[in-house]
Amino acid sequence: MPGKRHYYYLVAGLQDIALDIHKLIQSQLAFKNELKTSLHADDFRLVEKLFLPHDHANLLNLLQKTGKEFREKGNYTQEELEEGLREPAGLPAYMAQFIEAFREKEPLFPGMDPENELTTLFYDHMLRNESNEFLREWFRFDLTVRNIMTALNARKHKVDYEHQVIGSDERSESIRRSHARDFGLGSEIDYLEDLVNLSRIDDIQEREKSLDEFRWEYLEEATFFHYFTIERILAFVIRLGMVERWLAIDRDHGNELFKKLLKELQTSYTLPDTFKE
Repeated sequence: MPGKRHYYYLVAGLQDIALDIHKLIQSQLAFKNELKTSLHADDFRLVEKLFLPHDHANLLNLLQKTGKEFREKGNYTQEELEEGLREPAGLPAYMAQFIEAFREKEPLFPGMDPENELTTLFYDHMLRNESNEFLREWFRFDLTVRNIMTALNARKHKVDYEHQVIGSDERSESIRRSHARDFGLGSEIDYLEDLVNLSRIDDIQEREKSLDEFRWEYLEEATFFHYFTIERILAFVIRLGMVERWLAIDRDHGNELFKKLLKELQTSYTLPDTFKE
């Protein structure tokens, strides 16, 4: 297996990139477009995987003819997705599988709505097939957090959540089926009690803020020993998306996250002597 590629100047300059992008309307998209010319093609394909949920939204809009605005953050243009509906071979295998099942009106996961079906296929694909460990574990963590919070909230309001839990891996199935307080995962998930505490926050927006802070801390720990590799850039893309989301919802909180991002980027990176003049 080849060694990891290092992006010394790109990572060292993320602070300046963030400052420039912060002024733009579509900051995360602008950064993605910059990365297309800065990264090796194999590494850029990893970045694109973070944007697939936008393709999912666009695909569902086309299939269901909702007329919603097309999301520019997706990897596929509207023309490419429309062509994919005619000939799905050009799309990822899990998308093609979903399109066929949707058209045949044969749900792959009976009881789930189409969005949850497609999202389940996506997470299943990432957990089973993604070779980049950071990316695979990020999706595993994100899926677990989403599912546990969904289940805890449903339990609180005494509503069924079997078809709201996404993914078909063992952990998702345990969350979906178990009646135990810890879903039978207490010994496997060391942050479960943290999520239980977060679920007790009644204000939905405050709870979402706390959850994003929780995700932020996970990314900080997960990239602690990744200095100039693609993992550091992937984490930056995810965090930039959080900043952008909160700037649209709650500008004060968005600015707080942005300042936090910049503060963390102020860590002095030392370039190897080979790259010094």
